[in-house]
Amino acid sequence: MLANIANLLQKYGMNFLNGLGTTLLLALISVSIGCLIGAFMSIMRLSRSKLLRGISAVYTEIVRDTPLLLQLYFFYFLLPNLLPALRLSKFTCITIALVFNSGAYMAEVFRSGIQSIDRGQTEAARSLGLSARQSMVHIVLPQAFKNVLPAMCNEFVALTKETSLASTFFVGDLMTQYQTISGKTYLVLEPLIIIGVIYFVLTFSMSKMIAVLERRLKSDD
Repeated sequence: MLANIANLLQKYGMNFLNGLGTTLLLALISVSIGCLIGAFMSIMRLSRSKLLRGISAVYTEIVRDTPLLLQLYFFYFLLPNLLPALRLSKFTCITIALVFNSGAYMAEVFRSGIQSIDRGQTEAARSLGLSARQSMVHIVLPQAFKNVLPAMCNEFVALTKETSLASTFFVGDLMTQYQTISGKTYLVLEPLIIIGVIYFVLTFSMSKMIAVLERRLKSDD
């Protein structure tokens, strides 16, 4: 088995690296854009408008209460039919689905972060002449962002693992590379071990860095 693993790494090392790059790219794009969507949705959820609160609530509940794989299928088959002129690639469709999913979870993260800020700071900002929007942008959101930064990083780690579901559509991620290499070599266990080690090293390293970040943020308070 060790000989087979060594041969796979030598022959298909670039395939594994390409799969790792695609996995990280999917996670990075999804969380980055998902954070922006989540911030807007959290503000809508906390607004005085029933319509805005309703839109945000429906979005977050639908996404959080349905499987990610179902959402991937939905966007994979829906978007090309809705936007045939754009000729969206498989990678684009899957990325949009992951962004859609991440945005809902980040909305709840940001909402808790915003609600953790003392209301007295908002009232003080309003008494100094800042509008509600200015208070939110300049006072509340910067502090909320700092509070939710570890949770954002944890979402990135979680989504990095969840991108494995994208292999259903052969978008080039790590699990797609496993399927390709396994099909060529007729080996099942050895490629799985390599992929598992890559995922473990990647997520374990990121988890340790997040723990360091949390300690530094606490020491700054």
